[in-house]
Amino acid sequence: MKKSIALAFCAATVLSGCYVIPYDPQNPQRPAEVLAIGAPPSAAPVALPPPHPVPTILRARLYPLNETAGKMGALTATVSDSAGGHAVFSLTHGGELFQGEASRVAPGYPGFGSVHREVYGDGRMPSGQRGIASAAGTGGTYVNCEYALNAPNRGTGACMFSNGAKYQLHFGS
Repeated sequence: MKKSIALAFCAATVLSGCYVIPYDPQNPQRPAEVLAIGAPPSAAPVALPPPHPVPTILRARLYPLNETAGKMGALTATVSDSAGGHAVFSLTHGGELFQGEASRVAPGYPGFGSVHREVYGDGRMPSGQRGIASAAGTGGTYVNCEYALNAPNRGTGACMFSNGAKYQLHFGS
């Protein structure tokens, strides 16, 4: 009897300084909350920093709209979006590498719509966040594009090459 009383006293003494640490299955490296036994949980939630934007790589398809573009064929471009409204735009045609950039622009951006008018013959643009993309080739050819995003990583537009090739642009995952 004296042994069980002494064991209970020792257990109470040892456990009085313990903490209960709930396990968070979403993040096993960090406990969900640490509570001292007998202490009330914190009323204010802990603010976590917002997640950092994640760069995205999108594939864009350019489809021919005139005879010059038809001779070049359909093209595939890569858009490496930094998630900050700016991206690297690149494509290859006939061994010529085109590299440039793409940027989102404000609704009143000067000259926006000129590529679309040249390709389609009118100034109507799809609705959404507008953007421009330009790239220069290693052989001296260049391309200019205008597009509208209708979702965070989907959009349509028009591209015009310096050789007169006109393309319809589709991109997104």
